Amino acid sequence: MKKIIVIVGPTAVGKTALSIQIAQALNGEIISGDSMQVYQTLDIGTAKATPEEQAGIKHYLLDTKKVDDTFTVAEWVSEARQAIDTISAAGKVPIIVGGTGFYIAALLGDMPLGGNDAGADETIRTKWQTFVDEFGPVALWQALAKVDPKAAEKIPVNNNRRIIRALEVFELTGVPFSAQPRTVGQREYDAFIIGLNTERSVLYQRIDARVDEMLTQGLEAEARTLFMAGGPELQSGTGIGYKEWYPYFEQQSDLTTTVELIKRNSRRFAKRQLTWFRHQIEAIQWFDLVQSPEQIPTIIKTAEQFLMEK
Repeated sequence: MKKIIVIVGPTAVGKTALSIQIAQALNGEIISGDSMQVYQTLDIGTAKATPEEQAGIKHYLLDTKKVDDTFTVAEWVSEARQAIDTISAAGKVPIIVGGTGFYIAALLGDMPLGGNDAGADETIRTKWQTFVDEFGPVALWQALAKVDPKAAEKIPVNNNRRIIRALEVFELTGVPFSAQPRTVGQREYDAFIIGLNTERSVLYQRIDARVDEMLTQGLEAEARTLFMAGGPELQSGTGIGYKEWYPYFEQQSDLTTTVELIKRNSRRFAKRQLTWFRHQIEAIQWFDLVQSPEQIPTIIKTAEQFLMEK
């Protein structure tokens, strides 16, 4: 199996900085493992590495989609695997970096793209729950029938939970729920997986500070551009840091409430990220570089030893 390095963890713990240091030390190139960083123009709210931060290291799966494009985990896995092959063929080290746990698990093979194992996405689930609350169970069932009539035939109209799950799986994988294979997870790569985290209170302070920094960088204008492009109706428009602005732009909320909502949702998302990584991906080695940055040389040395092993 090809050797890869993977860096995971919640937002605001230093994944980008560590990935650059490892890439520089070990002749690596970086693949973004973030579901939102594929979208062009969404730079600030996704915490996309700037050209300066990329430090001349080649990055993959950044800015590959327009904001009105749809994008499934199956597409990401396919493109990430192509990137791994390209990087490996050039004699370099593939380094996958990101916080979208389901994407990482699907790439590794820990979470196969099939049926009840197709992972979970709270944003998609919330979207359809809001839909059924507004339009009712019949409209929800009809939405499923349009994309997966075979599944709709087997699920009662009033079983909102199963209907939402079927829609969720379809959006995540691009494959109808009724056509999902039943497979068992098996690692596709020999992976050294680095997990970054820090004390909860410190993490939340860093998240709040990051949101404040995004505001000074122009997050409001970036979100407004997305809103004007149809953000509430777009897959790209469901991301944290963007969707919270829509009531404000519609003059239904104020700025203070909007900013606090972004911070709250970001903190909650970080908590969910950690839960996912701890329960869905095996053999992660955890480090706290926020409070113990002196561990970085040890991480790089351990990664180097891993790459040299037969």
